[in-house]
Amino acid sequence: MLICMFTGFSSGLPLYILISLLPAWLRSEGVDLKSIGLFALINLPFTWKFLWAPLFDRYTPPLGRRRGWLLIAQVLLLISIPLFGVFNPQLDIWTIAYLATVVAFFSACQDIVLDAYRRELLSDVELGIGNAVHVNAYKVAGLVPGALSLILADHLPWSSVFMITALFMLPGLVMTLLVSEPMLKSGAPKTLKAAIVEPFKEFIGRNGVKSALLILLFIFLYKLGDSMATALATPFYLDMGYSKTEIGLIAKNAGLWPSVIGGLLGGAWMIKLGINRSLWIFGAVQMIAILGFAWLATASHNLWLLGWVIGVEAFGVGLGTAAFVAYIAHATHPLYTATQFALFTSLAAVPRTFANAATGYMVENLGWFNFFILCFALAVPGMLLLLKIAPWEHQDDAVIK
Repeated sequence: MLICMFTGFSSGLPLYILISLLPAWLRSEGVDLKSIGLFALINLPFTWKFLWAPLFDRYTPPLGRRRGWLLIAQVLLLISIPLFGVFNPQLDIWTIAYLATVVAFFSACQDIVLDAYRRELLSDVELGIGNAVHVNAYKVAGLVPGALSLILADHLPWSSVFMITALFMLPGLVMTLLVSEPMLKSGAPKTLKAAIVEPFKEFIGRNGVKSALLILLFIFLYKLGDSMATALATPFYLDMGYSKTEIGLIAKNAGLWPSVIGGLLGGAWMIKLGINRSLWIFGAVQMIAILGFAWLATASHNLWLLGWVIGVEAFGVGLGTAAFVAYIAHATHPLYTATQFALFTSLAAVPRTFANAATGYMVENLGWFNFFILCFALAVPGMLLLLKIAPWEHQDDAVIK
């Protein structure tokens, strides 16, 4: 479980730098919302990581199949993140975009290996609690770029902020050097073709083409609404008149801890509710909580309201994520966890990449209030798919009817 804490923190830090710290930096330096929204496209590596995931199953670096690739990815992240501070957003916006894409690629590579390592490290009975620890440590990592770094930015130059933030990759790197390579529960693929073909063949063969497509569509849509609603969260708070310090101290903390509590309670409640009913109930809370942002967009400067709205939304997302991750784990075959897990999480990242890229244009044309109402509406299709994906009357397992 301690290792899972480190894997979660290492996995979350680079992503939160890209989706939280980077937009705050660009906005504070005068970059327009449309350009910031388009920066969501730098998350393309998270969307397509299943394409090169088989390489990490097939080939083994000197330090080991998991630890070797992990060390390479973490060293590259440690080197590349501080480079942001070298550039000027007004003059080097395209260079920053290229660098952000590189950081996203290294982060996606790290995620592939961490997911596979965690699956091979944990026994079946440990998977639930292990993944819960990982996800919550992942969220805690958001405190660094989403709170600490923002506070530092009010007192230090951005070059120093990015350097200090990058140093938080060191605990994960040390973990990689200290832990042992997990024992294989099944043999590594003997050819690259087998590493690519077999996971997809098994998934379609197990579910059938129609059911497999419905599962993939559900994974794409279930968190679309809340993903879009929080895509420009930091610029939204800034536009509402909140300072970076207020965002760091109140908004980010009010979002983190309710999310962690929601995830832990969601995991506990699922024991009695089952995956299916959890997807229904938690998804409804997650969807309704989006309306709080619409309320905040019409209110005057109020720190208590800010904390309350963000806390409720984060609690709903914590619940929804607990059920969603459980469903993905249920849909993954133990023999092909690395590639199938990469496929499912890649698909879940599509809204964060493509839909979120258009959020800046939506806000410019709709305004913040109407934008959040639209996000609420876009959460409905994923809920409707539960009628087929996870019928209410089946409590124990997510099934296709």
